[in-house]
Amino acid sequence: MTTGTTVLSVRDLTRAYPSGRRVRTVLKGITYTFDAGVFYTVRGPSGSGKTTMLSLAAGLDEPTSGDVQFRGTNIAEIGLSRYRNRHAATIFQSFNLLPYLNAVHNITAAMEITRAPRPHRRRAMHLLDDLGVPDEDRRRRVTELSGGQQQRVAIARALACDIDILFADEPTGNLDHDNATEIVRIFASLAREHGTCVIVATHSQQVADASDVRLELHKGRLVATS
Repeated sequence: MTTGTTVLSVRDLTRAYPSGRRVRTVLKGITYTFDAGVFYTVRGPSGSGKTTMLSLAAGLDEPTSGDVQFRGTNIAEIGLSRYRNRHAATIFQSFNLLPYLNAVHNITAAMEITRAPRPHRRRAMHLLDDLGVPDEDRRRRVTELSGGQQQRVAIARALACDIDILFADEPTGNLDHDNATEIVRIFASLAREHGTCVIVATHSQQVADASDVRLELHKGRLVATS
C-alpha cells in the first residue's frame, strides 16, 4: 500500500433519525478523503455524531444520503459485509471479544468468519508478538486479561485479515494513562510503518495530539483543526 494514496472518501454524507415528530440530522453533508498511512482523529462533544460517522464509514450503517467510497467504488456496490471482511475493521471501547475464548482463538475465529488466508494460528501468534501480548496471556480467557491486553487482542483481531482501514471508537476510554499511551503508539505505528489508514473517534486530547490529522465535528459538519 502506498502512503498518501486515497483509500476512503465520504461525499455529501448525511444521516438523519426520527425524533418524535421531528427529524434530527446528525451529519450534514460531510465530504472528506482519507489516505493510506495516516493516523486521523475525530473529536467533538457527546452527541456530535462521531460514532455515527465511523459507523457509516465502516459499513456498519447506511447514510440517509451521500455515499462512502473505498478506492473509488461505493461500498454499497462492494457489499457492506465484503467491505468489512476484506478492507475495514472496527475496534470498540468495549472490545467486543468472545469472553469464553482465549486471545488466539478470538483472532482465529474472526479469520474463519472472514475467510482469511491460512495458516490462521501462525498469523494470530505473529500479530500477538507484534502487539506485545505475552505467551501466558494468550492461553487465558480474554476476560482474565487487563483492559490494555484485551485492547491489544481486539487490535490483533482487526488486523488479522490485512485490512486497509482501521476504525476505532473511543478505544482508550476504558484504559489508564499508561495503557492508553501504548495503544496510541500502536495506532501511530500501524499508520506510519505499515501504511494502514487509522481513523479514531475520541474525546481524548492525548490521542488527538498523537495523530497526524486532527478533525472535529461541529454542528454536523467536519472541519480540520490541523
